[in-house]
Amino acid sequence: MARATNKQELIIAANSQFEKLWILIGSMSEEKQHATFSFEDRDKNLRDVLIHLYEWHQLFIKWAQSNISGKPVNFLPDPYNWKTYPQMNIGFWEKHQKTSLESATTLLKESHREVLKLIESFTNEELFTKKYYSWTGTTSLGSYAVSSTSSHYDWAIKKLKQHIKS
Repeated sequence: MARATNKQELIIAANSQFEKLWILIGSMSEEKQHATFSFEDRDKNLRDVLIHLYEWHQLFIKWAQSNISGKPVNFLPDPYNWKTYPQMNIGFWEKHQKTSLESATTLLKESHREVLKLIESFTNEELFTKKYYSWTGTTSLGSYAVSSTSSHYDWAIKKLKQHIKS
């Protein structure tokens, strides 16, 4: 799937990949949904993958809302940067080891709706003009939205397909 370059493509891609993710999960047996991955990875099971997506939604939502309301924050919370964000992901994993698969499912579905509602609030120009907002650096807000939605869903689908095959 080509990377979205406008608001309509972004919304379609986000919803389409999200739906594909849930169709894939729905095709998994209950046992497979609760099973530990047989391959070495940070994420050990379906819950971990869903929580990872949820936490990245939260990063996007908090970052965009804070900056829009005039409270500048970086996309990645302190002390993390683009070189150290793998440690942040481990922190997300650790934080949710007691979260149930059912809770992870609910959290992710709710955060997907929140992200889409937030995306809807921006114009195409606000989303896809590079440097439209100073806080997006050299890229566009839409690029962050794509990374937090459809591209991340694609990553999750690949991870789960690997689990299903093993």
